[in-house]
Amino acid sequence: MKITKNSVYENSFVRIEVEENEIPWLKIFTKEETKEFSQCKPAVRQHIWQLLDLIEREMIDYYQPEKINIASFANYLPQVHWHIMARFKEDSYFPECVWGQRQREANLDLPALDDFIARLQKKLAEV
Repeated sequence: MKITKNSVYENSFVRIEVEENEIPWLKIFTKEETKEFSQCKPAVRQHIWQLLDLIEREMIDYYQPEKINIASFANYLPQVHWHIMARFKEDSYFPECVWGQRQREANLDLPALDDFIARLQKKLAEV
C-alpha cells in the first residue's frame, strides 16, 4: 500500500485521501481515469460502495455527527471520485453544503483526525 501526504489508503482500484478542512472529510478516487461511475468496471463500483459504507459507519461511530454527506460531482476534475464528510450543527456551513455560503464561525471540538485515520486504516486492511 502506497501512502502519500494526504493519502490514507490505496489499492489497485482506488485511493483514499484526506481533504484538509474543519470537518472530517475523505475522498475516494478511482485509479483508472473514468469520467462516470457507470463506466467503472463492476468490481470497482462494488468496491467503492463497500468503502463508502465502511467510511460512513466509522465516521458516525467515531465522530457522532449530525449528518454524513456523500457527494460525487466531478465537474472540475472529470474523474470518478466521492466526497464523504461528517457534518455538525457547529460547523461553518451547516446546514448548507460545504461549498455554499458560510453561516458562522465554526465551534467544533472534535476527536483527533489522526486517531480516526489510524482506526480506519485498520478496518481498511480487512477489506
